[in-house]
Amino acid sequence: MGQHKKVRKAVFPVAGLGTRFLPATKAVPKEMLTVVDKPVIQYVVDEAMEAGIEHFVFVTGRSKHVIEDYFDIQFELEHTLRQRNKNAELSLLSGLLPKAGTASFTRQQEPLGLGHAVWCAREIVGDEPFALLLPDMVMRAEKGCMKGMIELYEQSGGNVIAVEECAPDQTHKYGIVGVGDTIGSGFRITEMVEKPARGTAPSNFFINGRYILQPEIFRILESQERGAGNEIQLTDGMLKLAQSQDFAGYHFRGQTFDCGAKDGFILANVAFALSRADIRPTIEDELKGLIAALK
Repeated sequence: MGQHKKVRKAVFPVAGLGTRFLPATKAVPKEMLTVVDKPVIQYVVDEAMEAGIEHFVFVTGRSKHVIEDYFDIQFELEHTLRQRNKNAELSLLSGLLPKAGTASFTRQQEPLGLGHAVWCAREIVGDEPFALLLPDMVMRAEKGCMKGMIELYEQSGGNVIAVEECAPDQTHKYGIVGVGDTIGSGFRITEMVEKPARGTAPSNFFINGRYILQPEIFRILESQERGAGNEIQLTDGMLKLAQSQDFAGYHFRGQTFDCGAKDGFILANVAFALSRADIRPTIEDELKGLIAALK
């Protein structure tokens, strides 16, 4: 298929208010709520790191300075750990951080939607393809979703969207794609429909919050009229881009937890806790007991 520009940068839109988690999010950004012992945003950054991303672009809002502080060295904490010979903890902290100079922060000054948040990253991303990871969506799989997407992108070029299968009677809740010819480890996307009416969906593959997009999307978003919710919608921009560029679908086979919703967040905590050898033995029987007691 030829050579394609490498995907080096990833955008993380973290400006959302987190109203579904009030009152907790009065003081703590929703992206900093913890799943077991790591903030939600760390799981998503880890996924990008695994995929070889070199530059991490956070689109923030007011009161999100905690995220910027989190991805910085905390001298006092590290000094104290060093004095107490807490070498395992020091190693853990250093392994979580992007390298110096590889994290950038820009503000989305008005809550004008996902498309607008992506557009706010244009000067940092520049004229190259980029990954977009929605931080509410936390994923579990042997191979990270973004890593698989980049492997497909290297085969297909163009734009890549991660998709999963849902029950056919649930398609009206999601953005759904049409399935075309096989491309490498994925397939050509023939159409994109946001929350199709029952019985009209082109497939049961829904968009799950991971994208690789070409920089031409920025010019489209800049002049795009506001759509649903009086916001600049990313899906509208992608539909326009699809008129001149190919879109491929990467079929993610793993677990996805919507940590922007209470049920998804709680399930993520349970699933990640049960996957930990140091935690599972102490909670598995307790969880079974709780379920039995509540029947």
